[in-house]
Amino acid sequence: MTDALMTEHQTRVADRVLDEEAARRHHLVVTLTGAHAYGFPSPDSDLDLKCVHITPTSQLLGLEPRLAPAERLEVLDGVEVDYSSNEIGAVLTGVLQGNGNYLERLLGAHALRHSAELESLRPRVLGVLSRRLHRHYRGFAQSQLREWEKTGFRSAKKLLYVLRTTLTGTHALLTGEVEADLTAVMDRYGFGEAGELVAWKRRGERSELSEALSERWRGQVGRAFEQLDAARERSVLPEEPGETAALEVWLLELRRAHW
Repeated sequence: MTDALMTEHQTRVADRVLDEEAARRHHLVVTLTGAHAYGFPSPDSDLDLKCVHITPTSQLLGLEPRLAPAERLEVLDGVEVDYSSNEIGAVLTGVLQGNGNYLERLLGAHALRHSAELESLRPRVLGVLSRRLHRHYRGFAQSQLREWEKTGFRSAKKLLYVLRTTLTGTHALLTGEVEADLTAVMDRYGFGEAGELVAWKRRGERSELSEALSERWRGQVGRAFEQLDAARERSVLPEEPGETAALEVWLLELRRAHW
């Protein structure tokens, strides 16, 4: 499924980058995110490779613990690659706080590479989901709304990011499932008309909406925030993370295995 999201050329570039980075750190998972995972890639979309890595425990206990995230942004053979990786300890702390970026890395449908430990981690991550994720998704959607405003309400990409973020959050709160693909949830939550925006965006990263389309969506976007807020009140998730002990046991076992 993930292979179909990228061209053969993009796949070769991604493999080149990941092979180089894998020589520097041990990846727990490499997830394809961004427009490719959100359901609206265009021919000029960059490759967002968001990763989680495991630092050897001995390095964590030294005088200078190696916890800084790794980042790489460059254009290779005409493909823009945005690579970043965060250490598993920091990621799991973020998961407990409701950080949707980290949740989507661990639970995302488009894992390009992963180690054996990921399968045992995923149910433990699901076990600590809570209504805390509302704050993350609402805050991120608000920031994207401001970015859309800065474009004069014309950027198809920024508007789609607002909708993608609010509906991903809504779906997670109501079902306990993390679904990053806007096209998989937009009909369910009454935004089937966003299909025209997806088609618009697929023409190119900088596709601009017509004035009429922009005006219509300015009156619609507030409904997505209303649904997200309502979902928090009706959520199947607890107020606070529940099964934290199981998650901590998993992390300690991982640290012992990766000395």
